[in-house]
Amino acid sequence: MSPEQIVEATLFASQTPLTARELARADESLDVRRVREALDVLRGHYEDEGRAFQIYQLGDGFQILTRPEFAPYLERFDSVPRPPTLSRAALETLAIIAYRQPIGRIELEEIRGVASTSVLRTLQDWELVEVTGRGEGLGRPLLYGTTPRFLDHFALQSLADLPTPDDLSIALARPESAEVALPADPTGDGAAGRP
Repeated sequence: MSPEQIVEATLFASQTPLTARELARADESLDVRRVREALDVLRGHYEDEGRAFQIYQLGDGFQILTRPEFAPYLERFDSVPRPPTLSRAALETLAIIAYRQPIGRIELEEIRGVASTSVLRTLQDWELVEVTGRGEGLGRPLLYGTTPRFLDHFALQSLADLPTPDDLSIALARPESAEVALPADPTGDGAAGRP
C-alpha cells in the first residue's frame, strides 16, 4: 500500500480530525513528514479530479469532508449528519468566550446583560466550551475557554484565525436604512459533512 492510500483510508474511516502524528501510527513506514507529503498529494488529486470532497485542516488535525458547494444536495437527506445549529444567544456567548478567554460566568453575564448558565451548559454539552481553570477572586470562580472542537466547528486552525475586532465591526456594520436578514445557518460551518 502507498502512503497516500493508508492516509486516505484512515481519514475516510475517522469521524474526527486526526493529526499527522496520529495518522503516522497507521503504519510503520509512515512518519509525520511522509504523512504531510501524502496529504499534499491527496489534496492535489482531489483538486485536479474535481472531487466532491477535500482534506480540510481543522485545528491541528485533518479530516475528509464534503466541499461546501455540495451542502444543498446533502441537506435533502436525513441520514447526513448536520452540525448543531447555534442560537443567537449561544453564538453571542461563544464569541465573548472566544475573544475574552479565560472568562468567568459573572464577567460573561456582565457583558451580555443576561444570565448565561443554560447557554454555557449547552455549549459545554456540545463540547465547544470547557472549564479551563479557576479565577483568583472570591470563591475561585470557574473560567471558561473554547475547545479544539470549537476550532473544528468553525474550520479554524487556531484562535489566531478569528477575525480581528476591527474586521468584525466592518462585517457587522449595516446601513442605517437597510434591514439585514439573518442567515439560515448561523453556524457558518464551511464544510458540509462526510463524503
